[in-house]
Amino acid sequence: MRCRAVRRLRKTLGRRGIFLLILGVGKTCWGVSFLVNPPGTQGLELLTSVCSIRHWAWLWIVCGVITATSAFLRVGRDWFGYAAALVPPTVWAIAYMAAVIVGNYSRGGFVAVWYLTSHVGVIMWAATVPEYSVPPAPRPARRGKAA
Repeated sequence: MRCRAVRRLRKTLGRRGIFLLILGVGKTCWGVSFLVNPPGTQGLELLTSVCSIRHWAWLWIVCGVITATSAFLRVGRDWFGYAAALVPPTVWAIAYMAAVIVGNYSRGGFVAVWYLTSHVGVIMWAATVPEYSVPPAPRPARRGKAA
C-alpha cells in the first residue's frame, strides 16, 4: 500500500516537483533552525542592521513553503517556486559580499560564492531542466509467439 502511494506521489510530482519539494523542505527547516537556535551573525551585519536574525528566518521559512507548495503545480506554472527558492540564498550572498567589501568578515567572499554556486546556480540549472528530457527506460521484451 505504501509503495503504491509513493509511486503515485512520484508520478504526480515528476522530477521537477520532487526537486522543489526537497528544496522547499530544506529551506523551511533551515529557517526553523534560525528560530530554534539562532547562529552567530558574523558577516550578516547588513541584514541584522535592518532586523534580527529571527526575523530573517521567516524569509527562509516563507520561501521554503512557497517552493514546496509549487512542487504540486504543473510544469510551467512551477516557476514561482524556483523564484522563491532563489531569494534567501541571494540575499545571504549579498550580505556576505557586503561584509567583505566593508571589511567586517573576510571569509564572507567564500561563503557568498558558496551560496551563489551550490544554491543559486543549482536552482537556476534545475529550473531549465525539462520534465521529460530523459527517454524512458526500455521495457523488457514480451514473451510471445515468434512469427
